[in-house]
Amino acid sequence: QVQLVESGGGLVQAGGSLRLSCAASGRTFSDYAMGWFRQTPGKEREFVAAISRSGSTTYYAASDVGRFTISRDNAKNTVFLQMNSLKPEDTAVYYCAATQARDPTYYYTRDSDYGTWGLGTQVTVSS
Repeated sequence: QVQLVESGGGLVQAGGSLRLSCAASGRTFSDYAMGWFRQTPGKEREFVAAISRSGSTTYYAASDVGRFTISRDNAKNTVFLQMNSLKPEDTAVYYCAATQARDPTYYYTRDSDYGTWGLGTQVTVSS
């Protein structure tokens, strides 16, 4: 299993930006499709963005299109989430997740598709 550690969260004003990182270790990172999810207290975890093993395909939640960008650096075993134009409703704990994928171009959007999760990083957007 791969191990995941998120970083880059923090407090930012509305309209600001943050870049989250998720460092992977333990297995071949390029074997895994990756995703970002977020969760607020009392709510279910929700999908944010996903990227294929190769990085060639990405997918975003409708609320994040045009504001967030997911990318990966397989040489550095890291996946990123660049978040721009942040809104107070983006406040949540953000988790990265990994799942082994045969197809290098496929991505996954359901949390049940992922078998490995990081511990999360808190993002707080003030109004």
